[in-house]
Amino acid sequence: MSRLNVSDEFKESIERLIGPMRGYALALTRSRSDADDLVQEALLRAWRFRVSYKPGTNLKAWLFQILRNVHYTETRRRRTTVQDVDGRFAAELTEDGYQHWRLEYFEILQAIQQLTPQLQEAILLIFAGDFSYEDIAAILDCPVGTAKSRVFRARRKLAEMIVDPTYSS
Repeated sequence: MSRLNVSDEFKESIERLIGPMRGYALALTRSRSDADDLVQEALLRAWRFRVSYKPGTNLKAWLFQILRNVHYTETRRRRTTVQDVDGRFAAELTEDGYQHWRLEYFEILQAIQQLTPQLQEAILLIFAGDFSYEDIAAILDCPVGTAKSRVFRARRKLAEMIVDPTYSS
């Protein structure tokens, strides 16, 4: 029987987290192709800097923090470009209304987009990553109490916006 070396164990651990990473990336980008690109770039960076990962620490939080940082880097780069000139992104968001759950999903996504960036991050990590508050605090680089507060405020505002769509803060 051959024993797995550290790189094999690291690789297998990362492979198990690709699905949740893709879900979080999709929530951040709202585009399947952009989400795939984001996850791919995050995985490349994680592999490139795998020596900086400390075995025994939370690999999931480490990967999601890389993903988040890559997203912010890409977002800053795109600020100087004109968005959606040809309507390509808007076309990706349109779907037939044949399933009620899809309408509710898009309603929630629209409500999330109205939250402040800090609240968006916190609630997306809860929804997409199923993280503990400690993990969220590590990813967001804030105290656990701050992470809890952000999730609470995001949930409260989302509930208000979904119950009353004319809500504005």
